[in-house]
Amino acid sequence: MSSISFERSWQISLESATELWLDFPSISIFEMAPVAKGMFSYLKDFDEIPQKDPRLKAHTVVLFKMTCEAAVQLREKGEVVVSENTLKNLGSLHVKKGVIDPHFEVVKEALLRTIKETVGERWSEEMGSTWAEAYDQLAATIKPKMKA
Repeated sequence: MSSISFERSWQISLESATELWLDFPSISIFEMAPVAKGMFSYLKDFDEIPQKDPRLKAHTVVLFKMTCEAAVQLREKGEVVVSENTLKNLGSLHVKKGVIDPHFEVVKEALLRTIKETVGERWSEEMGSTWAEAYDQLAATIKPKMKA
């Protein structure tokens, strides 16, 4: 895992967070899987995605932060560790919303696409691999709790 690639993309992403990360769900996830909109109770009554909705922004920030933390943990410890309580909550919430394994792949693709767009010409395959591995490891910690 390359700390230079991750650190560089992390910094660039933070600088662009307001614009690109707020757009992340609607630009990527809802384009690739329009039915995902139905998983967010506060979006069901909207034809268009309300870009300024604070709940949507909060969800995006949590996803991004957890993936960043996973990448840092992988680099420093070689594994992703999430508290049991957090995992139980995430597992329960994802089951309640109807999340299944293929949904994780859609979110991963959306995350990688957004980071690639954010860092522009500084994107590299190594950077993409770092973020993908972090996301995969995070998803791997949540999925067993969904089955419990």
